[in-house]
Amino acid sequence: MIVITNPSAIANEISIIDSLLEEGLSLLHIRKPDFSAIEMARLIHQIKLEFRSNLVLHNHHQLAEDFGIKRIHFSQKDRKNSFSIRQDEKILSTSTHSIEDFNSLENDFDYAFLSPVFKSFSKADYHPKENLFEALKRRTNHKTKVIALGGIDAENIAKTLENGFANVALLGTIWNNENPIKQFKLCQQIAQSYLV
Repeated sequence: MIVITNPSAIANEISIIDSLLEEGLSLLHIRKPDFSAIEMARLIHQIKLEFRSNLVLHNHHQLAEDFGIKRIHFSQKDRKNSFSIRQDEKILSTSTHSIEDFNSLENDFDYAFLSPVFKSFSKADYHPKENLFEALKRRTNHKTKVIALGGIDAENIAKTLENGFANVALLGTIWNNENPIKQFKLCQQIAQSYLV
């Protein structure tokens, strides 16, 4: 399962991140669009060293080498503005917002978010422009894993995985919850029965 960090810093964030990873979170996408490179380095440094292989950098990709991070994520904008996506020895992911965008991806990407699947919990007025379950029937890119993002919670994980998504990414359902660890464990339990 994938969790994306809250875009801004929140109380007890490092403690929550470490707990999520200890509970078996496979990938933590660190997305802090307003963080400077120094702030990002400070955040990474605070996460337990044993979890570096679980981290994915959205910003300040140059820090990956310093911290031994093997996973890099490209936003749609960054992907379209980059002259070279290829990164030696790196596992790459990206964001897409339509099945056409997803289908047009190069083979460089291990997986891509396709969003929003449902109305977002974390972004006001961010909701699907089309039914992405129907859109997946037009999928022609079968080399890149398709990951559902946007409004994913314990109530709709099963439906999402039953309808063709390889996995789910959580953001608002974790960080807007009074007990993010309990919420994660619930979502993880549901997803595991589909991801075996």
